[in-house]
Amino acid sequence: MMFPQLSQFTDVALVLLRVMIGIVFITSGWNHVKDPEARSKDIDASKGLTIFLGAAELAGGLGVIFGVLAQLAAIGLILIMLGAIQRKIFVWHSGFWGKSGTNGWSYDTMLVVMNLVIVTTGGGNLSLMK
Repeated sequence: MMFPQLSQFTDVALVLLRVMIGIVFITSGWNHVKDPEARSKDIDASKGLTIFLGAAELAGGLGVIFGVLAQLAAIGLILIMLGAIQRKIFVWHSGFWGKSGTNGWSYDTMLVVMNLVIVTTGGGNLSLMK
């Protein structure tokens, strides 16, 4: 390790990672839940599935942020993102970057990896549930 003195900030870095993951999923989940009719058309899914995904994203995002069952929450969010990646690749035929450079599955893959860090580290020591 080039800068071993920085390892003292690992827990702070993990909290920042958890907060970023949480913000992304809470805002996405809220968009699903507040107008499931319109959102279901956007993602080409049923209204019921859209509400379920929204609730799962909200719960997972909150769990990751606060460190309450963070590993389970992160696993759930990974599963949601794998479903999104599957849909983008095989149904919508999006490339890694997408047509506009922002609507492909690169973003989804990044969120899978970010959540994988939470799964493997437990989210660090700064959490409500250790």
